Amino acid sequence: MLPRRRELLGFATVGLLAYAVDLALFTGLRGPAGLDPLTAKSLSFLAACTVAYAGNALGPYRTTRAPGLRPYAAFFAVNLAGAAVQLLCLAVSHYGLGLTSQRADTVSGAVIGMALATVLRFWGTRTWVFRAEGRVGSWTG
Repeated sequence: MLPRRRELLGFATVGLLAYAVDLALFTGLRGPAGLDPLTAKSLSFLAACTVAYAGNALGPYRTTRAPGLRPYAAFFAVNLAGAAVQLLCLAVSHYGLGLTSQRADTVSGAVIGMALATVLRFWGTRTWVFRAEGRVGSWTG
């Protein structure tokens, strides 16, 4: 398998696990716990971000990781930008369009927002966090 395909497959696998954590926690916090949608999404994001970092650092990017806290800080920043995309989708839907059901919140924050944020996260993760020597976001690594 080509390195790029391995990287994409590993990133997608870790992303699916983090997505499951995000979705399950968001649904539980929004529903039974009764939290407002932005608080619920913020908490589910923090948990999913930690799962995603650990999975990527131990999986597809294990050979490109620099020691110390810098990679986690950069990963957190990239994922924070992705979370902002998700929260923006959720806020526009819930508060701007008046779609206030749990289903609408889930679709806007955890489906549409997540899809847009995933593109940003993949690019940011390979460009700024786990970049191989000589590769800065290119498809040659």
